[in-house]
Amino acid sequence: MTQNSPLSYRDAGVDIAAGDALVDRIKPLARKTLREGVLGGIGGFGALFEVPKRYREPVLVSGTDGVGTKLRLAFALNRHDTVGQDLVAMSVNDILVQGAESLFFLDYFACGKLHVDTAAAVVGGIARGCELAGCALIGGETAEMPGMYPDGEYDLAGFAVGVVEKSKIIDGSTIQPGDVVLGLASSGAHSNGYSLVRKIIERSQPDLNAPFAGERSLADVLMTPTRIYVKPVLALMQRVGVKGMAHITGGGLLENVPRVLPDHTVAELEKDAWPRPKLFDWLQAEGGVAEDEMHRVFNCGIGMVIVVGAGDAEMAQAALKASGEAVYRIGRIRARQGGEAQTVVV
Repeated sequence: MTQNSPLSYRDAGVDIAAGDALVDRIKPLARKTLREGVLGGIGGFGALFEVPKRYREPVLVSGTDGVGTKLRLAFALNRHDTVGQDLVAMSVNDILVQGAESLFFLDYFACGKLHVDTAAAVVGGIARGCELAGCALIGGETAEMPGMYPDGEYDLAGFAVGVVEKSKIIDGSTIQPGDVVLGLASSGAHSNGYSLVRKIIERSQPDLNAPFAGERSLADVLMTPTRIYVKPVLALMQRVGVKGMAHITGGGLLENVPRVLPDHTVAELEKDAWPRPKLFDWLQAEGGVAEDEMHRVFNCGIGMVIVVGAGDAEMAQAALKASGEAVYRIGRIRARQGGEAQTVVV
């Protein structure tokens, strides 16, 4: 090519045809997530959604997040079909804690060079997450930016919008001493603490493909997608007065539970009240991680915390178990003494 030869976008590293091919692959995936309220499909400049008319005083609740450095494991293992569910889970579980029903989700996929099969695998995971959450994959953006990312790597961001009746917003304000703290089991490390996970792997140099704690490999365990709690918890809210919830993400139990507690209360959690998955024991042993640090970084087996009145605890546990959740009574709410931490693990 001479200096004065005509240039195309493809010459600059952007393949429009690949982008069009990806959109064609995405459309049937998105179609499977359609729900009431969707007014347009994938491909428009903006996504249209009508708030369900059953809400009298609808309040929109929004959340955004990414997958973090768990993506680096996805690149190393060439596994791209689960991180999409992680992406959805981070946002829909966040807005759930305020009582919101997830309505729709949008994704942002950025890469240096677009590999259609990889991107389609990622979006397939996003669509699966949307189905689990009952929300519509209503739109998104694929950005091919040569020079911004190494070949084979990408970044993800997600955006969820939900709705809650104004009178039913859950904010933790009614939590009081004597209330019961329930914990829903996580599916693993979810999408948090992976910078430390990767550091531990770098130090211990394990065989990621070897069996770990049963038939699955360590790679399988580490790449297990984040559990989505939306449908079981929304069903619970129809039966029991939920006082507060915390999605256990970055910051673990010690940093996330206080976000929903009134200043005068403490959540006292009993670490023997739930089984800790072997993954966390392995991470602690291989990394020499202190116990407090474990609870400050990882979910340690509890992905969602729910606070209910003592009289509702048994019914709540039964309802959650009937929905397929592993649920444990992990602690209680008590009065706070002076300036003590608002969540303690004993």
